[in-house]
Amino acid sequence: MRIDELLPCRVKLAKRIQKSNCDAVCIIGSEVPSELVGEFEQLSKFDKEFDSAVSCFKSFILDLPIVYSPVKELTDYHDVRTYQQAAAKALERAIKGGFESPMLVVPASQSFANTELCTVLGALNQLYVPIQLREDKSAEARRVQKLSLLMTSSKAEDILKEALLLESGRRIARDIGVGDPERMSPPRVESYVNNALCSMNMKPIEDENALARGFPLFYAINRAARQVPRHRGCIILLEYVPPKPARKTLMLVGKGVTYDTGGTDIQAGRVMAGKSRDKCGAAAVAGFMQIVNEKKPADVHVMAALCMVRNSLGEESYVCDEIITSRAGVRVRVGSTDTEGPMCIADALCRFKEKAVEGKLPDPHLITIATMTGHAHLSAGDGYSIAIDNSVAHKAGHARLLQATGQAFGEPFEVSVLRPDDFDFNKGKAIGEDIVQSNKTPSKQTKRGHQSPAAFLIQATGLDKHGVDSKFPIKYTHIDIAGSACVFPEMPTGAPIVALAKTHLDT
Repeated sequence: MRIDELLPCRVKLAKRIQKSNCDAVCIIGSEVPSELVGEFEQLSKFDKEFDSAVSCFKSFILDLPIVYSPVKELTDYHDVRTYQQAAAKALERAIKGGFESPMLVVPASQSFANTELCTVLGALNQLYVPIQLREDKSAEARRVQKLSLLMTSSKAEDILKEALLLESGRRIARDIGVGDPERMSPPRVESYVNNALCSMNMKPIEDENALARGFPLFYAINRAARQVPRHRGCIILLEYVPPKPARKTLMLVGKGVTYDTGGTDIQAGRVMAGKSRDKCGAAAVAGFMQIVNEKKPADVHVMAALCMVRNSLGEESYVCDEIITSRAGVRVRVGSTDTEGPMCIADALCRFKEKAVEGKLPDPHLITIATMTGHAHLSAGDGYSIAIDNSVAHKAGHARLLQATGQAFGEPFEVSVLRPDDFDFNKGKAIGEDIVQSNKTPSKQTKRGHQSPAAFLIQATGLDKHGVDSKFPIKYTHIDIAGSACVFPEMPTGAPIVALAKTHLDT
């Protein structure tokens, strides 16, 4: 699918406000066009709130409506998201005003190096229309018809190109993440990805016997859902092979739980609303692969697995106390069917570990992305991802690099560290079990509730045999996006696609 097919509207650069055919001008912060400075000074004297709240007024100088979105006074602790948020508010006000061809005056800032790019991304984010609304009501497929960008930077064309590339990946991630349990059921995600990434190598694993043999933990979750053909799970494998010998190998696995009932540990108490967003990890991986497909890095080999499954309830449901042997031969006792996330992705992660070892792939780095725990959301808050490195990735400083990159591009991370306690938490409690998948208490009420799933994934896949001093050390990073991907009923954000792309594809 072409980039222009993945954009919310036509986007173009403008050289000046006059003769741009825009029907409103959106101004962010103090970057006011010279011809409007006097008018802004008068309004600021007249209205004490002028520089504090979004406003819309008619400019008599330009004879055009102006949407003004001020930027709050910056402190040492603010980041570039301040400009993203201001741009989003400006576009929101323009849409409410009924304008169809707004112009965004894109500011530069001495405080943040990537202000222009991030401002454009903030505006594009506001223009996203959910896939089902686009499909069901074509008249509402676009919030505006055209967006013009006025940038003074000599790199304006490169900034626009980069913004549209990143937005195309975020669009795919949002589409998969926001789709309801039927529109984005596993088979329909497969169809969507096949259409969107049609030029990429793709192999779905959906045969029941293949899943049972090769992905037994995933298969256990899928047992109830597979009774309904339209809900049957699948693992979608994608691969990008670079034209030159690879200097590094990225292997990403995304959690794609299309609906989470909690299984037999059912989520009672009217808390299931929003559980269709539990697939945002796989959605982010798909969006990242769109960026890979467009950038075509010369020497980066990328593999991906989207683990799409519905945690349904029925006679075939997996239950607590079952002992299931993982792909790596680890005997796992089920402690809670509502902790399906680690089981969803563990076997695919193990498959990539095997490929890294057997194929002697250069500098492999395994990454899991999941809306894994409420504890991560509680710990970090809205809008923040958490990165957890294993010993090998930690030695390389990966999580800290990801954090610095995310800070620079408006996708902030917190960094957590694995401790012996996290591995002890998963130790088997009875003869016949190697590890326990979960305790009975929700992660929000469990000490170190977002670290222990990362430790489980290392243990259940045999990655604990590939530490710093092993014959084949493997870098592994677990990213919990429970707080950053989507806080229902807000739109999915596409996090952490931008940070990952800028960290791994630009060097």
